[in-house]
Amino acid sequence: MDINSSNIEEIVRQVLDGMKGNIAPAAPAAGGSIPQKARVAMLVKPEKFELQEYALPTITDDDILVKVECCGVCGTDAHEYKRDPFGLIPVVLGHEGTGEIVKIGKNVTKDSAGKPLKVGDKVVTSVTLHDDPDITMYDLNRQNVGGADVYGLLPDDDDHFKGWFADYIVLHKGASVFNVSDLDLESRILIEPCAVLIHAVERAKTTGILRFNSRVVVQGCGPIGLICIAVLRTMGIENIVAVDGEAKRLNFAREMGASATVNFKDFQGIEALAGGVKAAFGGYFADFAFQCTGSPVAHANIYKFIRNGGGLCELGFFINGGDATINPHFDICSKEITTVGSWVYTLRDYATTFDFLKRAKAIGLPMEKLITHKFPLEQINEALVTNLKMEGLKIAVINK
Repeated sequence: MDINSSNIEEIVRQVLDGMKGNIAPAAPAAGGSIPQKARVAMLVKPEKFELQEYALPTITDDDILVKVECCGVCGTDAHEYKRDPFGLIPVVLGHEGTGEIVKIGKNVTKDSAGKPLKVGDKVVTSVTLHDDPDITMYDLNRQNVGGADVYGLLPDDDDHFKGWFADYIVLHKGASVFNVSDLDLESRILIEPCAVLIHAVERAKTTGILRFNSRVVVQGCGPIGLICIAVLRTMGIENIVAVDGEAKRLNFAREMGASATVNFKDFQGIEALAGGVKAAFGGYFADFAFQCTGSPVAHANIYKFIRNGGGLCELGFFINGGDATINPHFDICSKEITTVGSWVYTLRDYATTFDFLKRAKAIGLPMEKLITHKFPLEQINEALVTNLKMEGLKIAVINK
C-alpha cells in the first residue's frame, strides 16, 4: 500500500476526530474562537455583583454552549439583587437571555418544539426540566413551569455558567431550548416577559368572558402591563383602558394599543377612580380586568372597575407582596366576578410567544421601544440600580 504524506495527514485527522468524544466542532464565536475562560457576573452579596472569570466547562454530548448576546433585567432579578429573598447568593442571575450556539453535543439535534438545532443558531431557554417530567410541550393539563428550575435562579456550583448575566451559558440535558433565529435581537430580549402575558391571556380566555369585543382594563403600565396591552391588541381587542400613575407610561400605553388612559393621581378615593374608569369606557365598567402591579391596594381597587358578571386575571404578584383587603360580598359574590390567577407560563405558551412577537411587529406595535436602557456586562450593578429606581421600562445587559 502506497501511503504518502497527504494520506498520513488524513489518517491522523480521522483518528484525532474520533478521540474528541464525537462532540460537534465549535464554530468561532462572534469575536473569534471560543476562549478557555470567560466571565460571569456573580452576585456576592445584596447590591453587589462582581465579574469573576472561570474556565469554561467541558461540553458533553448532551450540552449546548451559548455565547450570550443580551439578557433583560427582570423584577425578580431586582428583588434578588436588593435583598436575596430567595437565599441564592452566590448566584449568577439573568433568565431573560438570548445568544448564539457556538458548540453543541452530538445528541442535541432539535429544540424543545422539534425544530433543528445547529452551531450558529440563535436560542433562548426558560427552565430545566430534569426534576419535573410532567412539564412538557404537550401537557394537556397546561401545567405552568413554576415548579421547575430556572437558569439564572440557580445557586452557584462548580459549573458557574448557569445564568445569562455572563459571557457564556451552558445548557445541560433537560433544558428547554428554542431556536429563535428568525427573530431580531430586540424581539428575543422580550421573549420571556412576553410569555408571561401570553399565558395570562390564555388563562383569561378560560373564563369565557374575554372576547373580541370586550371592554378591558389593564392596571399597571410597567413592562408587564404594556405587554399585556400589546397582546390584547394582536388579538383584535380594541377597547382597552390603561390605569397608572405616571403620564409617560400612560402615553406609551396608547402607543401599544390602549384606546384610553386613566391617571389614578387625578382622582381622590376609589369611588372617584372607578368613576373615571367607567367614563373612559363611555359610561360602562370593564368586562374584564388585568391586574399587573405588585400592589395589594391596587388589587383591592380593581374589583370596583369590573361589571357584574365580569372577569379578572391577577398576575402582578410574582413574589409575596403582602395581603389585600377586599369585601367578599361586594367585590366577588354579589357581582359574580370570575377570577383566575396567572404565574409564569407553560412551554407551549413560550413557543406561542414567538408568533405573537411577529404579529405585533406586523401591525406596527413599537415593541422595541420597551427596551429603554442598555448596559454592558461591566455595568451590571448600574443596570440593576436603574431598574430599582424605575427610571426606564425594560433594562437590558448587552454583550458587545
